[in-house]
Amino acid sequence: MNDRDGADDKERDKDAKEPLRVGVAVRKRRRALHLTLAAVSARSGLSVPFLSQIENERARPSMRSLERVADALETTAVELLAASDTARTVDLVRAGDDSGLEPVPGVRPLVRGHHQLHALEFTGDQDAGREYQHRNDELMYVVSGACQVEAEGRAYRLESGDALFLSGGVRHRWRAVTEDTRFLVVAVGEHIHATSEPPSPGQ
Repeated sequence: MNDRDGADDKERDKDAKEPLRVGVAVRKRRRALHLTLAAVSARSGLSVPFLSQIENERARPSMRSLERVADALETTAVELLAASDTARTVDLVRAGDDSGLEPVPGVRPLVRGHHQLHALEFTGDQDAGREYQHRNDELMYVVSGACQVEAEGRAYRLESGDALFLSGGVRHRWRAVTEDTRFLVVAVGEHIHATSEPPSPGQ
């Protein structure tokens, strides 16, 4: 077995845990560029059989593999996910479910896959450590504990039951201030171009 086959096996081990369904989008993009599977394999470092399984929904790539495929197809993982043809319309996330694509202590996606709605749950003593600025609107809600949020030069302390709305483009940073904090962040996906519609005449 060569190194490439070994790498594919490691990715398959991850696949069972990762809900990425992007085969249709990958195939469509590859054909639009008039590339063969062999060409994508050469560009990405992934084997032709593994790429074929991705396109035919028999394997689900890890985020790392998807990024390699996206680079080979001259696009991004976000764009492939946005263009993916997923049949999931109702998905229940139980309290004990796996944290998702890239497990991070205390961080759990509440919406799996890539959709218009993005939601994360943070637990424990979390510190984002940097400033954020998102394209679309975002809602922060404290389930328990407390958080400190800085937005547009002002500081806000949020406690259990408090919610803070941030419109798209607002610069902000946040940190949990107690070890028992549970903090929800719900946002419109970055790939969505949400714009305000002007009121129609007479409204």
